[in-house]
Amino acid sequence: MQIYDKKGCEPRPSGILKTQFQYIYNLLLTLSSWTDTINAFVNGKTYKKKQRMRAVIQRVASASVAIEGEVVGKIRQGLLVLTGIEERDGLPDVEWLALKLVNLRIFNDVHGVMNCSVAEIGGNILVVSQFTLHASTRKGNRPSYIRAARPESAIPLYNLFIARLGELLGRKIETGVFGAMMAVNLVNDGPVTILIDTWNKE
Repeated sequence: MQIYDKKGCEPRPSGILKTQFQYIYNLLLTLSSWTDTINAFVNGKTYKKKQRMRAVIQRVASASVAIEGEVVGKIRQGLLVLTGIEERDGLPDVEWLALKLVNLRIFNDVHGVMNCSVAEIGGNILVVSQFTLHASTRKGNRPSYIRAARPESAIPLYNLFIARLGELLGRKIETGVFGAMMAVNLVNDGPVTILIDTWNKE
């Protein structure tokens, strides 16, 4: 017999390991927040973030990503997350987005109401990097991707994002390969598709 929690969701698996990563991560998060504030003060300006880390979240029955015909990441029920990073994104963006994804209540409870998170149903997450989320189409018909972060800036944040998701979810996060040409297959369950960015926070 399946046991549900008070909301009618499957209970979240227990036993998440706490490591030194959490301490280091929190320290870096604090330093990152201070850096923007200090730079703004030194330059005599009020800091206002204009860039954002973007994600397209899809509730899926299954999803996979392949490179040259070889599957490198796959999940069953859970979230497929297409992620784009801009140059000025930092650890606060990673933290906010990771927490939002793990706790986003878009899965059905026993009454058929979207009231459960991916953590509560015991689901999985597949993260795929996608710089085209930051395309600008204001001028002409060829999109510009100048706002997307360069690999040397984006890859460390991408890896921290995956690590933080894994820590919060309590299980391995499936991924594609950053910068590779990938083929993504999915069965969107609903369909349910949500766009989130760390600037608007809507």
